[in-house]
Amino acid sequence: MNGKPRLLAIFAHPDDESLGNGGMLAKYAAEGVETYLITATRGERGWFGPAEEYPGPIALGRIREAELRDAASVLGIQQVTFLDYVDGELDKAVPDDVIARLVAEIRSLRPHVVVTFDEWGLYGHPDHMAISRFASRAVLDAARPEDPELGRPHAVDSLYYMAWTRQTLDLHEKAFGEIIMEVDGEIRRPRPWPETEISARIDASDHWRTAWRAIACHRSQLPGYESLLKLPESYHRNLWANLTYFRAMGRAQFRGVAATLFDSSATAAAAA
Repeated sequence: MNGKPRLLAIFAHPDDESLGNGGMLAKYAAEGVETYLITATRGERGWFGPAEEYPGPIALGRIREAELRDAASVLGIQQVTFLDYVDGELDKAVPDDVIARLVAEIRSLRPHVVVTFDEWGLYGHPDHMAISRFASRAVLDAARPEDPELGRPHAVDSLYYMAWTRQTLDLHEKAFGEIIMEVDGEIRRPRPWPETEISARIDASDHWRTAWRAIACHRSQLPGYESLLKLPESYHRNLWANLTYFRAMGRAQFRGVAATLFDSSATAAAAA
């Protein structure tokens, strides 16, 4: 590994990296941070078009993988890894198997920062919640000496969760409509984070257009794409450039709200 700072994003589906994180990933890639992405599924059941036009899980999985690779290229992500789980079934996967794969990736890539969903998966999505649990456990296990066959232990500097505030949620719902999900007859909704619990605010004002280009790569997931095009530029800037995160784990102690996800001293040492 070279001495550059490294960031690993771990998400459930194609488009998770762009919607809500694209500005952050584009910003760090432009600043010389090595950015990596692990996506658990190919989103092969996420079809929003007419039911009679659904191409089937295998064909849609190929479409969404291609869209993700295009988006990753736009964002400057250096490597995309799929875990090959089935969309909608990640929460039923054997936890130890998923965690072991993530531990091996963390030990191989040796990131300083890991980013994933919060424990509620933004709005109660079972796959989002599952990857948050798996990634959080993998960050802990990767630092321990057990399981040497998975690689040399590595402790990340910080684990961050996506943390939508009420303002962020309002912006997304104005753009996409009410965000709800039904799970086993239960209606789930987003749970905004209080402003007082935000650990980092990332200003990606110089990169929101890059984020939007990456989002536009996911055309099979954007049935409302035409309506998004009608939003004024100022709205897109607010939607894609102002990103908030909660620091769930970390070795260094930060005070207040940071403007970066990286511990400056660790980043300086990595770049030296």
